Amino acid sequence: MNKDYLIEVDGLKKYFPIQDGLFGQQTGQLRAVDGVSFKIRKGSIFGLVGESGSGKTTVGRTLLGLYEKTAGSVKFRGEELSSLKPKQLKALRPKIQLVFQDPYSSLNPRMRVGDAIGEAMLEHKLCSVAELRSKVIEVMKICGLSEQHYNRFPHEFSGGQRQRIGIARALILNPDFIIADEPISALDVSIQAQIINLFSDLRDDHGVTFLFISHDLGVVEHLCDDVAVMYLGQIVETADRDSLFRQPLHPYTQALLAAVPTLDPDSGPVAMAQGEIPDPSKPPTGCRFNTRCPLATERCRREVPILREVDGGGDVAGHRVACHLV
Repeated sequence: MNKDYLIEVDGLKKYFPIQDGLFGQQTGQLRAVDGVSFKIRKGSIFGLVGESGSGKTTVGRTLLGLYEKTAGSVKFRGEELSSLKPKQLKALRPKIQLVFQDPYSSLNPRMRVGDAIGEAMLEHKLCSVAELRSKVIEVMKICGLSEQHYNRFPHEFSGGQRQRIGIARALILNPDFIIADEPISALDVSIQAQIINLFSDLRDDHGVTFLFISHDLGVVEHLCDDVAVMYLGQIVETADRDSLFRQPLHPYTQALLAAVPTLDPDSGPVAMAQGEIPDPSKPPTGCRFNTRCPLATERCRREVPILREVDGGGDVAGHRVACHLV
C-alpha cells in the first residue's frame, strides 16, 4: 500500500447484460467500464472527464458499490472493498459519500432539510438525538446555509441551495472521500462558481478527497489537481492538471479541449472528433477512438493501445497515454 493514495483502482470493469427475445435471453454485454485503472492522492481533487456515454458515472457508482463490479480491484486505504464483510462495509459507508447530479431528485420532498441532512447520523449512530440539531446547523453553515433553513422543505430552495444541501448531507458524516457526479452541470454559472469554491475549501480546510466527474473542462482546469480522460469505457490519458491542459497528447483529449469555447479572436479552426461515440456493446477493434480520429492509421484499427507513461520530461512528465501515435 502507498500511503499517499486514498483510492487505488486497478482493471475495473462493469458490464451490463443485454437481454432480448420473448424470454429475456442475454444476447450481449454493454461494456460501460472496461479495464479502468487510476489512483487518487489523499487531500486532492481527481477529475474524470469525457463525453456523455463514456462511462464516467458508472465508474463512480461502481466505486461506491451501487453497482457490483464485473472484475478488477477497488482499494480504500489499501483495503480491497469487495473483501469486506457486510458489517465492515456498513462501518465504512460514512467515509465514502456521493453528491448527485440532480440535487432535487436526491432529496425527499416531504422531509425537512435539517432532518434530511441529519438522518444518516442517526442511522450510523454517530450522535444522539439531542446533539443532532447543533451538528446539522454546524455543517449547514460550512456549506453556506443558515440556521433558519433547518425547517424548510426542498422546494423552498434554489438549485444552488439544494446542491449545498446535498453536499452538507454528505459532509456531516465526516467523509474521507466524496464522489461528486456532475454536481454543477444543472446550475447557473454564478452558482457553479460558489459550489466550486466550496469544494476547494473542503479540500484545503478539511482534507476531503474528491472524485469530480464532469464534462466541463473549464471547471476541471480550475478545480482539479489530477485529471483522467475517459472514452468509451476506458481511460485514454491521465496526468496532473497543468501538464494535461498545457500539452494534451491523445487526439481525443485535444478534441475535447478544442471544443471549449474561447474569446480569443485569433484562435483558428482546430481538428475535432468526427461522428458520434460508438455503441459500447460493440466497441471498435483496436483503439476505440479510431473511428472518429482524423489521424488514425491501420495500426490504430488493428492493435489495442496500452495506457503507458510517456518518455521525456518537461510538459509531458508524468503523462500516461493510450495512443499508438504518441
